[in-house]
Amino acid sequence: MNWLPKSADETQVHSLAGQLRSTSAMHPNGDPRLPATLARLLLLRGIDDAETAQRYLAPSLADLHAPYSMTGMKFAIDRLDAAIERKEGILIYGDYDVDGTTAIVILKTAIELCGGAADFHVPHRIREGYGMKDDVIERAGAAGIRLIISVDTGIRAFAAAETAQRLGIDLIVTDHHLPGSEGVPKALAVLNPNQAGCLYPCKSLCGAGVAFKLAQALMEKRLTGRDQAPLLNSFMKVVAIATIADAVPLSGENRVFTKLGLDALRRAVNPGLKALLEMAQIPATRSPTSGEIAFRIAPRLNAAGRMDVARDVIELFSVKEQARAREIAARLDQLNAERQEEERRILQAIDARFEQEPELRNAHCVVIDGDGWHRGVIGITATRVVERYGRPTLILSREDGEAHGSGRSIRAFHLLDALESCRELFTRYGGHAHAVGFSLPCDRSMPNSISSRSPPICSRRWNVLSPSGKGILSPCSRPEPSA
Repeated sequence: MNWLPKSADETQVHSLAGQLRSTSAMHPNGDPRLPATLARLLLLRGIDDAETAQRYLAPSLADLHAPYSMTGMKFAIDRLDAAIERKEGILIYGDYDVDGTTAIVILKTAIELCGGAADFHVPHRIREGYGMKDDVIERAGAAGIRLIISVDTGIRAFAAAETAQRLGIDLIVTDHHLPGSEGVPKALAVLNPNQAGCLYPCKSLCGAGVAFKLAQALMEKRLTGRDQAPLLNSFMKVVAIATIADAVPLSGENRVFTKLGLDALRRAVNPGLKALLEMAQIPATRSPTSGEIAFRIAPRLNAAGRMDVARDVIELFSVKEQARAREIAARLDQLNAERQEEERRILQAIDARFEQEPELRNAHCVVIDGDGWHRGVIGITATRVVERYGRPTLILSREDGEAHGSGRSIRAFHLLDALESCRELFTRYGGHAHAVGFSLPCDRSMPNSISSRSPPICSRRWNVLSPSGKGILSPCSRPEPSA
């Protein structure tokens, strides 16, 4: 395969370099050669003027979008503000990955800062699975909860929304996953930049990012006499971790989150954050890199929900004693080691299948199932298979007649749309263009092997782009290496 490097127009490079030289705050280290190199890199990222470059290279809190530009925000804030005033019971309903647990931490902290109190529920990956469950909502209602706020989940929770409505519980959905063709649940408010009609500028927020916008609006309303900047900068640390961990594009507002958050992590004071950075062997004398967050911090936080109970993450960020924080961080480190071992075991089984089944090597979409594979690990294992073989991958764990699956995809293939095209197979499914989760009864698989389902998943979605041929490859085709 040949790499085709992009090039920038030299006239534009010269012009932008001149603008950069005249801006003292952006003059890179005084080296006269660097403005031209920097200008070329910025142009390749679509940035062609000094003002935009300033916001890109040195974003500030002023570059955050107004939270009220997100559809449903006013209804959500009015209801949450009233709940705090009336001392109502509030439940935050989250998810078990980094994005979901940090979203709970963000919103719970903001509610407490604003004079309220909130309990939370984070589901157990194996016993409960993904999504909002009726029995949890029913128990909340019995306990006197009158407001439930979902974070990083809920955009397809139609049954849960009906249950809440039946019990007289107001539901606010905050999520970033793609809505289905049937629209959004009937909730008091739905905050999701990807819902139809929402004009929020940044569509690629992670779940914690959406939760932060609710927290930002709440603090603006209730903490009017207090300087918001220190509070927002403090939240940026956790939002940055979630944004990087969830692998959303680091552009637009996501870049503001990560740039400010990484810088703020150099001055971490939260005992849990300090213990986590220490356990990951990231020096306290500098800001962590995005790579260190992605490959050292995020796996340890994710390990709680993958291998055991994700509540440990919320406790880590909430605990006040440094000794307890170190104890939790050490437990997360151990769980991550167990996750790595389980991942290796599943990958070895998959590699053996590729050796034994030649048709897998020629499949457009890799679909592999195994008995009793740990459900908390199949998602990251799917990522490894995509990295190794360059094809969309669905990995399923079969247990007690039910198959639970996780999928990852390549840039050119919209995996969620592919699942939508054969939705009759699944008891549940959801996700994004390049990451999905689903379940189905084992007896719904094709005879002999569930992998025989992969060609229709690919071809049925992309027929609309036919014909394909020389110079216009089908998204389902496998590019051959260049000679």
